[in-house]
Amino acid sequence: MATDGMNYAPAPMPKPVVEPGDFTFSVAALDHGHIFGMTEGLIGAGGTLKSVWDPDPAKLEMAKKIFPNVQIAHSEEEILADDDVQLVAAAAITSERAPLGLRVMEAGKDYFTDKAPLTTMEQLAAVREATARTGQKYAVYYSERIHVEAAVMAGQLVEQGAIGRVIQVLGMGPHRLNAPSRPDWFFNKEQYGGILCDIGSHNFEQMLYFTGAKDATVTDANIANYAHPEYPELDDFGDAHIVMDNGASGYVRVDWFTPDGLSTWGDGRTVLLGTEGYIELRKYANIATQEGPGHVFLVDSKGEHHFNATGKVGYPFFGELILDCLNRTENAMTQEHALKAAELAVTAQAKARVLAP
Repeated sequence: MATDGMNYAPAPMPKPVVEPGDFTFSVAALDHGHIFGMTEGLIGAGGTLKSVWDPDPAKLEMAKKIFPNVQIAHSEEEILADDDVQLVAAAAITSERAPLGLRVMEAGKDYFTDKAPLTTMEQLAAVREATARTGQKYAVYYSERIHVEAAVMAGQLVEQGAIGRVIQVLGMGPHRLNAPSRPDWFFNKEQYGGILCDIGSHNFEQMLYFTGAKDATVTDANIANYAHPEYPELDDFGDAHIVMDNGASGYVRVDWFTPDGLSTWGDGRTVLLGTEGYIELRKYANIATQEGPGHVFLVDSKGEHHFNATGKVGYPFFGELILDCLNRTENAMTQEHALKAAELAVTAQAKARVLAP
């Protein structure tokens, strides 16, 4: 019997899945701040952080402040040679994520990278070959679903049949540019991959996940630099349509036009249209209400329902990933799903029409 807004109850909050020392990981390449969320997620699920490496002493100092007990490694090679380390988490420059992941897997360790996990089809082919040959995992931090409680709750509602079959996913991922704080590589397209490859990857992953699709075709894509001529390689706008192999469709719009008046870095929203209702996620803000993040709106045959997911469902992905690494299972996210989302992002970026150079 389908769950509806009147009788839905969140799944139990996730707890640590291992005891201290049962799963040891290290961190390398601190080029993006997402690495700290990735690390905190693994620690919260019971993982033990052993060491960290980055060539920038300032980044290492920041890591030491956040994680006082972490050891400072002398090199990437030291981490890769450490038999205690079962997984390496990293947030390198986007174009360097796949080469690092290949080195990690060749060293016999699982890899957990920030999104986007790669920037070219050549890298995708190399990663697929290496995962198949080595048996190691190339996990991806698609944070806008796995580390957002509203999205976790929406997944539970969809799985329990609250809106029937999901037939369309609309994703909007605006971000605040804050250009002075960005490193030089952020404005180099070869290094960051383009807007659809980069922040668009979150949305392609959600389209596949919420519809239950295994594959999709990019039917249309656009990019533009509307307002930042001082950064000629920056895409400040991108959108794309895809059609899934099960007949569902998806649309994504991403941009760097978040106004200064918004209370957070971006008004990320997702709308799931089902055959028996729809869900809207206001992930980071319910604007002009001061109600904070985590909002899930559900409309079904029984009425209109509003849930605040904050503190209600947690982030089960991290515990599932740890158990997947220990048990060689694929419950957190299958390898093909993680790489298919990346494939769609790279494909959309490559075929995108330039609306404004």
